Amino acid sequence: MKTASVKQLKDELKHRSPEEYMELVLRLSRFKKENKELLTYLLFEAHDETKFVEGVKHEMDDDFDQINTASPFYIKKSLRKIIRKIRKYSRYSNQKETEVELMIYFARQLKDMKPDIMQYPNLLKIYQQQLVGIKNKLPKLHDDLQYDFQVELDGLNA
Repeated sequence: MKTASVKQLKDELKHRSPEEYMELVLRLSRFKKENKELLTYLLFEAHDETKFVEGVKHEMDDDFDQINTASPFYIKKSLRKIIRKIRKYSRYSNQKETEVELMIYFARQLKDMKPDIMQYPNLLKIYQQQLVGIKNKLPKLHDDLQYDFQVELDGLNA
């Protein structure tokens, strides 16, 4: 089966009734967890971005509390999982400031984590990659937000 382009899908959807829309969306939500999560974001959380960000931060705190600190391998594996979640939620939001705010929060949590990540080169590299990612995303933001996030980024570099 050949997958249709977005334009083809859009043109086809113009000919559907609202009942058919609802049926298609509900059917789509049954197939993948990400589809259901995106639909949940769009319907219940998109109108209040700050509440969404706070919820993600709370979830991130829980994930950091559950990290197995017995070895650097387990720490790294858990950190990668948290980073995947941040990227997924950032795609749902589709707002650059949300992504940067979540990345800065992650970097702050990582820096304050016990055991100290500075003694493990692999973990330090993850931290440094996050800082570089934040720095690369800053120019895409509004000037006021750039300054605010740059101040936070400078605090993480210190």
